Amino acid sequence: MSRQPPEQQAPPVQRLRVRYAKRGRLRFTSHRDFSRSFERAVFRARVPMAYSSGFNPHPRISYAGAAPTGSASEAEYLEIALAEVLDPAVVHQQLDEAMPDGLDVVQVVDAATLPAGSLADLLSASRWTIDTAADPAGARAAVDAFLAEGSVVVERMTKKGLREFDCRAAVVALTVVDTPGAAGGARLDLVLRHTVPAVRPDDVLTGIGRVTALETGPAPLLTRLQQGPLDEADGAVGDPFAV
Repeated sequence: MSRQPPEQQAPPVQRLRVRYAKRGRLRFTSHRDFSRSFERAVFRARVPMAYSSGFNPHPRISYAGAAPTGSASEAEYLEIALAEVLDPAVVHQQLDEAMPDGLDVVQVVDAATLPAGSLADLLSASRWTIDTAADPAGARAAVDAFLAEGSVVVERMTKKGLREFDCRAAVVALTVVDTPGAAGGARLDLVLRHTVPAVRPDDVLTGIGRVTALETGPAPLLTRLQQGPLDEADGAVGDPFAV
């Protein structure tokens, strides 16, 4: 008996880009847990999603540049495809009400109003703060020593096994700011270029530890403040929703 081909879904009529935040204890939410929470929120909010074709249709949601588990973020992004045209402000309100506190929808825009290009291509850099227990004077000396290095190789376990990579090459800017960190120590302001494999803020801390004897404490707080296109001239991270 021949098997019937899967039903073909209608193409999306609108794409919305969503900026969301991971705050407080919800920073420990993994990307997989977040995606499940977001799909449940879409269902509860009754957002008319477009679905993929095939034997197992799923809502068309594209995630880009997710922060590592355990880090807070004010600048996470995804794109959803809809089967109906809706007001982005209405979708923003519906989704934010359906999401748990700490996973907060910050902004929703119609992708058609933005310059052409995929969302992932626009996210080429991130700006982070790292709150540590380190002595500020010692942190400044350690940052200077790290930046003076041409290359700092670190190791991290990835899905493909233990990988070695140069964490210094991804650092666009790194400073110690005057505002004390959450642990009462030093706060680092870091701009990272997105590379393959990705260099994370904790990799930079590992690299600083390789170059110096700086003690940053047992659990530095990592917070992504911005994510977007990198201005190579001044090292600033732009807004991916800017027109």
